[in-house]
Amino acid sequence: MSSPAPDRDLTAGNDFIKIWFKFVPREGWLPYDSEGLWAVATGPDTARVCNAPFLKDGIAEGDVVRFTVGSDGLRWASGRVEASGNCTVRILPNPRGPLGPSAQAVHDRLVPFGIGGETFSNDLPLVAFTVPANADLPAVKATLQRGEAEGWWNFEVGCATDEWKAA
Repeated sequence: MSSPAPDRDLTAGNDFIKIWFKFVPREGWLPYDSEGLWAVATGPDTARVCNAPFLKDGIAEGDVVRFTVGSDGLRWASGRVEASGNCTVRILPNPRGPLGPSAQAVHDRLVPFGIGGETFSNDLPLVAFTVPANADLPAVKATLQRGEAEGWWNFEVGCATDEWKAA
């Protein structure tokens, strides 16, 4: 049985709305079939995403999405209408690797690139990062690949731009 991913808080304020994304759960991974992301309305049925997704592919912080309001009263994304140029990278630290299961150690390795993210939970130190469009993409990719090769973590790219792919 699938369920929504755990809810996460963003900074307090009435300007933020929650946009829900539906997807097919991956076999052998977390059993969720939806994820809520914080956003700021840009129109009556559009909003700019304000955090990186842990589970939903093809979306990055800063993207503008269209939504409909379901019979459940929730705002459900129906598609991306404007790409931000940002990328989404997810990193899971290797608990037996040199960094241990520390999400903070992962953050520390990426802070020099101006990359921010958030951690899924204390029990699952999966970190979702937003890689800004103006970041040093070759250096970020090299760090990610080095970390994986040296056993620090495993990573995946949930949303990539052409610039990311070419770097």
